[in-house]
Amino acid sequence: MSNATTPSSPPVYPIIKSTACLGRHLARRLVEIGCTDVFSVPGDFNLILLDHLLAEPGLNNIGCCNEINAGYAADGYARLKGVGAVVVTFTVGGLSVINSIAGAYSENLPLICIVGGPNSNDFGSNRILHHTIGIPDFSQEFRCFQTVTCYQAIINCLDNAHEQIDKAVSACLKESKPVYISVSCNLAGTVHPSFTQSTIPYAIVSHMSNQGSLEAAVAAAVKFLDVSVKPVLIGGPKLRLGKAKEAFHKLVEASGYAYATMPSAKGMVLETHPRFIGTYWGVVSSPFCLEIVESSDAYIFAGPIFNDYSSVGYSLLLKKDHMIVVNPDRVIIQGTQEFGCVLMKDFLELLATKVTNNPNSYDNYKRIFIPEGEVPKAEPHDPLRVNILFKHIQTLLSKDTAVLAETGDSWFNCQKLKLPEGCGYEFQMQYGSIGWSVGALLGYAQALGNEKRVIACIGDGSFQVTCQEVSTMIRINQKSLVFLINNGGYTIEVEIHDGPYNLIKNWSYTGLIEAFANGDGNIFTTKVANEAELITAITTASTTMKDAFCFIEVICHRDDTSKELLEWGSRVSAANGRPPQTYT
Repeated sequence: MSNATTPSSPPVYPIIKSTACLGRHLARRLVEIGCTDVFSVPGDFNLILLDHLLAEPGLNNIGCCNEINAGYAADGYARLKGVGAVVVTFTVGGLSVINSIAGAYSENLPLICIVGGPNSNDFGSNRILHHTIGIPDFSQEFRCFQTVTCYQAIINCLDNAHEQIDKAVSACLKESKPVYISVSCNLAGTVHPSFTQSTIPYAIVSHMSNQGSLEAAVAAAVKFLDVSVKPVLIGGPKLRLGKAKEAFHKLVEASGYAYATMPSAKGMVLETHPRFIGTYWGVVSSPFCLEIVESSDAYIFAGPIFNDYSSVGYSLLLKKDHMIVVNPDRVIIQGTQEFGCVLMKDFLELLATKVTNNPNSYDNYKRIFIPEGEVPKAEPHDPLRVNILFKHIQTLLSKDTAVLAETGDSWFNCQKLKLPEGCGYEFQMQYGSIGWSVGALLGYAQALGNEKRVIACIGDGSFQVTCQEVSTMIRINQKSLVFLINNGGYTIEVEIHDGPYNLIKNWSYTGLIEAFANGDGNIFTTKVANEAELITAITTASTTMKDAFCFIEVICHRDDTSKELLEWGSRVSAANGRPPQTYT
């Protein structure tokens, strides 16, 4: 006999009818820009604001377990929808969410962080409030957010609230960066003449290319490329920021060049085109991609980020005088010619109309390319290897799926997946915050709706950081498929520098998911340790449980890592361990 009690019906809350108040105005702005879901954690300073957000037709509130996950969810949502929003409470909520806001800033994602702030009468009163550090200065949270947002609005007066909200929303969309809006708790429901039911239209000023600079940049690029023997083209992660994915492919078609993607741009360029040669990632590039790129006498990098991770410890063998760097608003040719006020999209599109078709780099690639060998077959009851796991994940991919890769060895294994046309792909490389993928999975899957099923590859160490948001996914009936790779610790850190701090307590992960569901929710969980069990689990998740949240725990050896992580880790370790320079 079960001792569990049946939960009572949820209470019925009164409908808020007033639309001429600050909370409803903010809600309408979110709906107008296409942000139809907000991710929130309630606190006493934001409760009235949440009431008014909930009252807005077309705006859905998703309550999260904690603030950092709510921010990660807004990050994942913004990757697909073009903007995301998170609502938290003052300081304890704001400083909890700030890590995920910083990650969105690093990835150039438009994200609106809304904080329920102190009562407007408390500003300048010399009073000490709860949720603060115990001093009457309330600016700590604001000052922290100044470094990770492009605009900050403190709304403690209604007279300019309309203007501040619109400026924040405009800045978010124009700069493709997070913004911060603090709303005094006593103002959210206050009626004011500026908050009419029909909101006052506002314009987002768009960046534009300077036509003369654009034409000069393209002419200089063509002059350089026309005397180059084997040019190549590489897509970078700022293709999203430059809104230039389609323009990039116009240049692919027109140029005839072999083309590749930087690791953090995977999913932004088409991988089914015959001239796609894989990922350019230094010594851990796709087979033969490194040789083609670094031996070229001209390489066009569209939207690159060169950091220690993407350069494998600063070990890329690239020459400035061979390079065209196309930034979102600036083009640099051979390190000596720089053209400002040139938008990436405009440059790539115009270059596509002027470039001379040159297939030499791809012809060279075909001459040296040798197909990869088959993954060695496993015996029926051999321990499951990671390469076997990803061989089967590859078979799941289609235009109806999307992949989310967590920081760690999943970076490298997912990088080798061949994405069918239309298959989504997201990961966070610049910020690389472990645990990002759990919250991001919630937001990304919410943005997709029933359009695609998300397949998430998450390591056990990362999962332990943010796992509780799975309960939200179950509560709102999402149908993602999670592969939890259980190898007993922080594997990516092991390969950079090992120590006892990289070991973690093993959990009953499938038991944890069952506990989250607590008998209520459409879920499928299983643990697999060999290929036969994996095949059975995938078959179930893809057929009878295809509309359920599926969680497959995969037991792997602690040292079963990709060869790319082994090489990458040793080089990043060497870069981190460089001795201090001495000057005499």
